[in-house]
Amino acid sequence: MRNKSLLLTVIILNIALCSLAQVSGTFKDSRDGKTYKTVKIGTQTWLASNLAFKAGSGCYEYDNNKANATIFGYLYTWETAKKVCPTGWHLPSMAEWTTLVIFAGGEKTAGNKLKEAGSKHWANPNTGATNESGFTALPGGGRQEDGQFTRINVNGNWWTSDVRVMKENGTGPSKSYSEGIEMSGEPDYPFEINSMVNTSLNNKERSYSVRCIKNN
Repeated sequence: MRNKSLLLTVIILNIALCSLAQVSGTFKDSRDGKTYKTVKIGTQTWLASNLAFKAGSGCYEYDNNKANATIFGYLYTWETAKKVCPTGWHLPSMAEWTTLVIFAGGEKTAGNKLKEAGSKHWANPNTGATNESGFTALPGGGRQEDGQFTRINVNGNWWTSDVRVMKENGTGPSKSYSEGIEMSGEPDYPFEINSMVNTSLNNKERSYSVRCIKNN
């Protein structure tokens, strides 16, 4: 019985150690020559940084500052986000994001394993972030419909390819919204909130980050 218990403990420890095992690589975007780190997490291969391809339209640098695009990637409207990933890659669906989040431990704690550690880019103290997945989620903020830029270093927002049609105010005309993914690093939020990965519904005219996933 003791040997069986020891074997079970070893198996559990091995599963825990390997649960986020990943394979790193690189990808060169032939459109502009930029090279990205990639990471295979479970069965999925992701770019390990936000997309930084300058599209012809629907594409913005945070605060119109090129240095921000170099670090955090560009912010894209949803229509541009749908078609901006390089050949062989695509804008992930909500189901693909969900697969990643589940693999990283579920929506309540996955943010810790997906977010870049430390306070170089996330607001201090970024408690709990380990980036043990290698995903390196960065807080690129967003651009509102009126052109105002908000929450760099505090929020990471990423588009999905999914949409949801809803009635405005519950009773008005129907409007199509894009579903998104959000991670927070607000210093004033409780630790538990900053550990989460949340979903959101957004106006398609807003601009958010893009993470591309490799085609199967």
